[in-house]
Amino acid sequence: MPTARKLPSGSWRCQVYSHSVPVFNSDGSIALDSNGEPKMKRMYESFTSDDPTKRGKAEAEMMALEFSMNKKKRNSSRDLTLLEAIDNYIKVKEPVLSKATVSGYVKIRKYAFQNLMATKLKDIDTDVLITAVSLESARKTTQKGKDGIISAKTVRNEFGLLTAVLNYYDVDYNEKRITLPKIPDKKIALPEPDQVFRAVKGTDIELPVLLAMWLSFTASEIAGLTKSESLLDGGKYIAINEVVLTIDGKEYKKDTGKQPKRQRVLKLPEYIKDLIDEVCTDRIVPMPANTIYRKLKRYLVKAGVAPITFHQLRHINASVMHLLNVPDIYAQDRGGWATNHIMHKNYTHAFSRERMAVDSAIDNYFVEIMQHEMQHDI
Repeated sequence: MPTARKLPSGSWRCQVYSHSVPVFNSDGSIALDSNGEPKMKRMYESFTSDDPTKRGKAEAEMMALEFSMNKKKRNSSRDLTLLEAIDNYIKVKEPVLSKATVSGYVKIRKYAFQNLMATKLKDIDTDVLITAVSLESARKTTQKGKDGIISAKTVRNEFGLLTAVLNYYDVDYNEKRITLPKIPDKKIALPEPDQVFRAVKGTDIELPVLLAMWLSFTASEIAGLTKSESLLDGGKYIAINEVVLTIDGKEYKKDTGKQPKRQRVLKLPEYIKDLIDEVCTDRIVPMPANTIYRKLKRYLVKAGVAPITFHQLRHINASVMHLLNVPDIYAQDRGGWATNHIMHKNYTHAFSRERMAVDSAIDNYFVEIMQHEMQHDI
């Protein structure tokens, strides 16, 4: 039970915990403790009685006790700060979200919309959000080795969580009035496949690079490949059965990829099969993903090739299929993309040196199918 203390004036004062608010640094960002969590300052509600007798003491303590007992009732969701609302939202949604999504939400809570985190939901409206988006769009990046402001895509991802939380708590605002930064529609200058191949041939990352550039596997799909589960029909085919995500330095297995389309089976080229046969472990690519990324950049630079990210190897694969006029339905199935819009918008680039006269490759494919079917009919 809260205990009242007598003030020099003779009155009784009783304090009871109300809530916690974030502690801010001098630059306006939220201060973090040694564990990387936001530092919180405990706030107290005071109740006083001017009666200097024991009756006044009991009166102050009773008011404090009533406040404590009814705090949950009085503290409706509208009295939550945005930081508290995000924490609650994560707790509620965590059982149905992937670990990667939860990790992303936690990072957004720590770094995004810092000027808004201490604001109560009841004080957030459209004008407040417009100002917050403008400030967030000018925020400097915290990524190591990078300068400048955060990307438009980052702002949009952060705002996605923000609106999800606001909608969850029925906060009234007009999203149509809020303008988010536009993601630049830029084409990435990619190296040609033979340049990448020459840069990694015979190295310790040749296998993962070819799995991405040749078969269009993602880093998490490659990390989940095993000889015992992924190789089918004596190694003629390779299947995506699970993915392995690295989150905050720890690996987590998932039965399927982000898209159901990712659950696919591809014919395994003999060259890649030979590389897999040389691997001593059941896990086909045991090397950590971040190590592969670093080595890819180093090998490309050493070969005089402009460095790209590991994920952009999939861009090269999509561009090759586009170059060969592979129909979208087959390109999507092979690459695991949900729609041709996603494939064309994010993964299709042009090569300068290659010719477009490759119709014969597609013709030969269908001729082989027809011959196979005719053999069955004999």
